Amino acid sequence: ASLEGQTFDMGRQIAFAPGWLENQSIWLHMSYKYYLQLLRGKLYEEFFSEMKGGGILPFMDPDVYGRSLMECSSFIASSAFPDPSIVGEGFLARLSGSTAEFMDIWKLMFIGPDLFSYNDKGKVEMKLIPALPSWLFDDPDGDSEPTLDDDGNYVVSFKLFASIPVTYHNAGGKDLFGIGPKSYKVSMFDSKPLEIDGPAIPEKIAFKIRRMSGVKSIDAYF
Repeated sequence: ASLEGQTFDMGRQIAFAPGWLENQSIWLHMSYKYYLQLLRGKLYEEFFSEMKGGGILPFMDPDVYGRSLMECSSFIASSAFPDPSIVGEGFLARLSGSTAEFMDIWKLMFIGPDLFSYNDKGKVEMKLIPALPSWLFDDPDGDSEPTLDDDGNYVVSFKLFASIPVTYHNAGGKDLFGIGPKSYKVSMFDSKPLEIDGPAIPEKIAFKIRRMSGVKSIDAYF
């Protein structure tokens, strides 16, 4: 909201031009807090529309942002700033709250809200409940070809605990919004792969995964 006409009793923000710092700029970490809540609220279409529309760094225009898209800023000059050439530029690069919010966003997208939990029988189980749009498997607007497994399913991979490769096999390349896998294959270093039907990995194997004990990789099939 405009601070025009307000007194200096409000604080230093009155001294800044509109669109700069506390006077109507875009605080990157506050924007990311908003996006995180969209994802937590399961507003998947709204979240990914904001993301791909330029709300999150990888999808911004680097020429407008004025720095590497790998680098968070404290704030972005908003459209209220009187100099149009500055609008959209990021200032005061830092590892700030936006970095922490993005890590939470990444976790919800690739892992889900509760990786380990107790089931109705009081046993620990592990569930991967991603929130991944179809375009992360096959982007019609992208330049790269999608990655497919031997059965022609679209795949996306990441590392769990920075150690265990996890691969999602997505038949048809559909949206995976808050749904669990139909089955898992947990490959071990010292034994045959373990096949698991259903969306949950039982306690004994879940403990091995959590302890990173002998687990080579995890494949989840949707």
